Amino acid sequence: MKAINVGIIGVSGYTGLELVKMVLLHPIFQLAYCANTEGETTLSQLHPSLMGVCDIGVEKVDLDKAASHCELVFLALPHKTAMTAARGLLERNIKVVDLSADYRLSKENYEAFYCEHEDLNNLSQAVYSIPELHGKAAAGAQLIANPGCHVTATLLAIAPFLDHIDHTNPIFVDSKTGVSGAGKSPTPGVHYVSVNDNINCYNIIKHRHATEIEQHASALCDTEVHITFVPSLVPMTRGMLACVYATLKDDCDPLALMRTFYENKPFIRVRSAPPHTKMTSGTNFADVYATRNKNALVVMCAIDNLMRGASSQALSNANIMMGLDETLGIPKIAYVP
Repeated sequence: MKAINVGIIGVSGYTGLELVKMVLLHPIFQLAYCANTEGETTLSQLHPSLMGVCDIGVEKVDLDKAASHCELVFLALPHKTAMTAARGLLERNIKVVDLSADYRLSKENYEAFYCEHEDLNNLSQAVYSIPELHGKAAAGAQLIANPGCHVTATLLAIAPFLDHIDHTNPIFVDSKTGVSGAGKSPTPGVHYVSVNDNINCYNIIKHRHATEIEQHASALCDTEVHITFVPSLVPMTRGMLACVYATLKDDCDPLALMRTFYENKPFIRVRSAPPHTKMTSGTNFADVYATRNKNALVVMCAIDNLMRGASSQALSNANIMMGLDETLGIPKIAYVP
């Protein structure tokens, strides 16, 4: 099959690096353009781990040049910056997979938590896609809104049970994440002395990912879903474990229901015991588990926040977008130990 040239704008960060690593090994995608806000460097200078592997130039963002080199561009940029780049690329008829929050939410929800949305035309056309939950919705799309990490883990945990939950009772989400989820820029909250030997909750209840979970969980079941979301930062580099607690309204075997729901889904592994984050580290796998105590439901999902929570899911969505097998170039072997 003919190679497909792709670009990555925002290669400086952790998700950008993960995209580079996967695209370099992809059987169809060919890395043709890399950029960040400054340019004038190379991939191996930005990421010394790539020395002797890939040393292509990293340029200052130039949308005309990106469009001349690529059929598809991944945007690993902060919110607001991403929508400016996405709009310019779409105007040049280039397909976009956006890893930011800019196209994940309704206008009302986005502006309540981020900023004024400056690309409403494309917002209405963006395809939000977790492949196991949205099927081939990304096929042929021009713009994919890649879901957030907390949202991916939570939705994959709760989706099989949305029709079995009593939505008049509270749904609690306890989601623990590694420090890489905070990004590469140093802040006091992710300083070594703040994180080491410590665990802390942040932005409880009002975290902006809570709205993304509610919006897309509601869309999956045509019922208004409300959650109480409590994220925690834990002293590990990568990984995420979402635990969801809800009330069942009918009798069911949670694990059997989950196995049926995710049958033949290549990146979902239904575990017979609670998963560990190390089981999925460096992969696109989501390891899930469910049990109950009478009518109290407990569901868990472990993912790699940088991979399934961002870059490998973006690549899987790009595969579907371009008419390829969703598993092409997707890592399956975990970083263990």
